Amino acid sequence: MGAEKRLIEAAKRLSDVCDKAIPALEKKTIVAHATNPLDYAWAHHEQYLSKWGGHGAKTLLLGMNPGPWGMAQTGVPFGSTDIARINLQIKPHELRTPNNAHPKRPIIGLNMERQEISGQRLWNLLFQHYGTAKSVFSEVFVLNHCPLLLLGETGKNLTPDNLPTTVMKPILEACDNHLMEIIEILQIQRIIGVGKYAEKRARMALGAGKIGPGITKSGREIEISSCWHPSPASPLSNRNGGADWRDNVIKCLED
Repeated sequence: MGAEKRLIEAAKRLSDVCDKAIPALEKKTIVAHATNPLDYAWAHHEQYLSKWGGHGAKTLLLGMNPGPWGMAQTGVPFGSTDIARINLQIKPHELRTPNNAHPKRPIIGLNMERQEISGQRLWNLLFQHYGTAKSVFSEVFVLNHCPLLLLGETGKNLTPDNLPTTVMKPILEACDNHLMEIIEILQIQRIIGVGKYAEKRARMALGAGKIGPGITKSGREIEISSCWHPSPASPLSNRNGGADWRDNVIKCLED
């Protein structure tokens, strides 16, 4: 079985676990609306995996979880709608809005005009650095550790690290297992966390300490590091008009 099909099957398994976990998330935490882009935006995510999952990338760029203007609309990690349509050649499908979606965060899909700034910054840097999409994915594959969009009552984007461990533990363990699957399917050699939290999750999944490599079940060593997150809310990403952030990410990619 090719890498693309194995990636698709692994994503379906993770999606099923996340779907089953949503009721407890909404009942026992401050998450008012938890939705799963691997479910309602599957037609887009499957294209991402089938088009770009088999080009030989050995570096995994690992994000945290979706934002409402990016993967929540496109099914692509960090995928602003322009990037998904134009650069990644994702064909638009009409998406079913989940019953529990936040009324202030509608699911529009690839026609969403608002762009996710983090996604535009990250993908544009990758295209500028490597060139074509095939060149990008021959070097790097982009994945979110957790696929769930987590929103508070006001529509605020929540992150897994700010939620109760007792509720998140089974979800994050499933995400860790999925990460391990992706590492084996793609024969990943190193992981760059987009932000410290993603690096932390990779280290936990691979049994690594605070420094040094992680170890796969087959005994391979995986280098683990992190780059600065491109969020406009991060002072590091905005410093010197973003030049310092770009230098940081490029240095991480080239090390």
